[in-house]
Amino acid sequence: MGLVVLIGVSGSGKSTFAARHFRPTQVVSSDFCRGVISDDENDQSASGDAFALLHHIVAARLRRGLLTVVDATNVQPQVRAQLVRIAKEHDVLSTAIVLDVPQRLARERNAERPDREFGPHVITRQTRDLKRHLKRLGKEGFRTVHVLNGPEETESAVVRTEKGWTDKRDLTGPFDIIGDVHGCRAELEELLAALGYALRRDDLGRAVGARHPEGRTVVFVGDLVDRGPDTPGVLRLAMGMVGDGDALCVSGNHENKLVRALKGRKVQTTHGLAESLEQLDRETPEFRAGALAFCDSLLSHYVLDGGGLVVAHAGLKEDYHGRASGRVRSFALYGETTGETDEFGLPVRHPWALDYRGRAAVVYGHVPTPEPEWINNTICLDTGCVFGGRLTALRYPERDLVHVPAQEVWFEPAKPFAGGAGGAGHALDRDPSRAAGVLDIGDVVSDRPDRGEPVATAHGSVSVPQQNASAALEVMSRFAVDPRWLLYLPPTMAPAPTSADPGLLEHPGEAFAHYLGAGVGRVVCQEKHMGSRAVVVVCRDDIAAARRFVPGAGGAVYTRTGRPFFADPHTESAVLDTLREGIGAAGLWERFATDWIAFDGEMLPWSAKAEGLIREQYASVGAAARAALPAAAGALAAAAGRGLDVVDLAGHVDRHDAAVESFSAVYRRYTWPTDGAAGLRYAPFAVLAAEGAEFSDRDHVWHMGVAEALAEHCPMVRTTRYREVDTTDPKATDAATAWWEDLVGAGGEGMVVKPFDGALTTGRKGLVQPGLKVRGPEYLRIIYGPDYLEPQRMEALRDRKLGRKSGLALREHKLGREALSRHARGEPLWRVHQPVFAILALESEPVDPRL
Repeated sequence: MGLVVLIGVSGSGKSTFAARHFRPTQVVSSDFCRGVISDDENDQSASGDAFALLHHIVAARLRRGLLTVVDATNVQPQVRAQLVRIAKEHDVLSTAIVLDVPQRLARERNAERPDREFGPHVITRQTRDLKRHLKRLGKEGFRTVHVLNGPEETESAVVRTEKGWTDKRDLTGPFDIIGDVHGCRAELEELLAALGYALRRDDLGRAVGARHPEGRTVVFVGDLVDRGPDTPGVLRLAMGMVGDGDALCVSGNHENKLVRALKGRKVQTTHGLAESLEQLDRETPEFRAGALAFCDSLLSHYVLDGGGLVVAHAGLKEDYHGRASGRVRSFALYGETTGETDEFGLPVRHPWALDYRGRAAVVYGHVPTPEPEWINNTICLDTGCVFGGRLTALRYPERDLVHVPAQEVWFEPAKPFAGGAGGAGHALDRDPSRAAGVLDIGDVVSDRPDRGEPVATAHGSVSVPQQNASAALEVMSRFAVDPRWLLYLPPTMAPAPTSADPGLLEHPGEAFAHYLGAGVGRVVCQEKHMGSRAVVVVCRDDIAAARRFVPGAGGAVYTRTGRPFFADPHTESAVLDTLREGIGAAGLWERFATDWIAFDGEMLPWSAKAEGLIREQYASVGAAARAALPAAAGALAAAAGRGLDVVDLAGHVDRHDAAVESFSAVYRRYTWPTDGAAGLRYAPFAVLAAEGAEFSDRDHVWHMGVAEALAEHCPMVRTTRYREVDTTDPKATDAATAWWEDLVGAGGEGMVVKPFDGALTTGRKGLVQPGLKVRGPEYLRIIYGPDYLEPQRMEALRDRKLGRKSGLALREHKLGREALSRHARGEPLWRVHQPVFAILALESEPVDPRL
């Protein structure tokens, strides 16, 4: 990451040098930009627009963190100043490479190029400009200047890129990240022991190193010094660990100030600096020199674990990760302040963590907080040890917190600290206009109207077109349940490939063949209940609801689109109470070590949610047919009596009359009277999540077992019949097909065929469908109409174009898995909400709803 500015007169070989040492995409040439603007790379009248384009491209690349090489003469300081300014605006370092060749050689090279028509005076002027400022390049803002004298040095030069000093992405841990120590040596030794480190001591018994038997690495967040009783002891231990490769350390604002004091700069010896200087005065000159060198070498931050972890003393917003500039270092050391001070004389800090949306976890200290709290994938570990609080470490990637209490109050804080010197404490200042739980449309909608917003999942990114997101916005903002309940939305499900039997649209044989062809040899066939999809989140008590979801609510029941399932809140409460009692009786709270559980299932009967749909769409069709068809049959009978040939037409009416009766019989099977919660049944087929866990990697038989255990203690719960099937065994698939025929013959909707393992399964050609529904021919009457089995209708329906529906089902399933994973990891609400919102957005895809 950074800017390389090539400097040299026309004909010095800059373009040849750039082509030899850098990728074509890394080089931004003024000649190329001039050609883009004017169709002529030598049209000097286009230079103004060409350089405006060049600066725009350079800025865009640097904003994306890409190495960018500028190929232009750049011999004038004002031209270079513009480039250096762009680099500083994007917090990257600049390197100058000067190709200093004799004027004679430059003139000869230009003479050989027919497109160069300027006179030799141009080379003379460019050389003069170059020579005049060559020795001052280092003061123009370039971090490094390389001067290649003559063509020989240019030809033999080797370009080697180096990682930024803060780039430690190759270090993957595990890490133990320790908050502000502030001279509390005894507490630091105790914490290291609690973390499993073996201390190493010198002949005087002083701790000079510590190593973990499992190879873990400590990362200090800075502020090792000041305020506490033993700054030298803390430095001695930290320096030893860093020197041995057992620790990393970033600079804190107190180390920065101590360095200036030890170098003789004029600083105010406040906030514990006087105590540190006094303690260091009792040490040897060699130790003081080593401490100065150590503190002076500390960097602003580290990027670790493939970019998944950033450690900075005061935190670091995403735009600054891995970058280098004065303002990046200032933010890392001091945070971002508003310029105001509070009643205690302390700076008012901008709550950057509330707006953080980065993928990397940011771990920091600096501002004492009584209790560490994850806020948008950031956490502050300064728990005020020196003020009588605790010294805290975060075990990463486990995200476990380990504390040791302060032995006493070593320093009285300017601002009261809860758990230490008393008072309310001063955790992260919160922005009242944007609480941590408030969602922002920018989290889920792209700022570009011509592209979708990609949501990263464990199985690849899923793009959400902006028009889909806009369609979902109204539903989510006006009609959905409180978004804190929305840990998941159920994905759509694809039907099995169209049956080869001309009399059927769907048949189990095609589902088994699909999975066998994908290399999936073991599947589960589950009875498909005719109800309404319902996600149920049940909390054990009000404490669990307030801690993890919504205060004052015992749970939630919501639909596939995130809306409340029940219009009457009393019915919802009664359903939740019944399920809560059953969960307790079945011992599931203890089994999953949780105080809340989420299920996915079907709420029965269908009429409990779809009574209006049944009455207005299905019953009205049956009523109209029963009114019209007898009249038509009577008219045809009269016509036959007059000798007209209406046999075929009369037969059609008779068949249609029978089809309507069959149609009405289908939806009547899925209705029965209910009164509030009385009469309702819930058929869970998946345990979605519990505290700190999601269960999408468990096989389907495991999920069925949990549902069966719950049904034994909860009359509201209905179990789901299922069969395990070996797709390679024709006898097994024939038996499963016969079972399906029995189900649909008895009025059932059909079954769902799923890979046995439950997780997204990779087949011969990539991910396979997580489930295929196989609906019975009678049930499909209410989908396609009473007479859909007529040969001409069937012929048209057989070309159902299932590809779009299948792709949608797979994408939504990826998003659902991702939402559950993020929730289980304790990620912030906006991160969980991203894939949930994306599922809802994808539901507006133009797909035949009958599929």
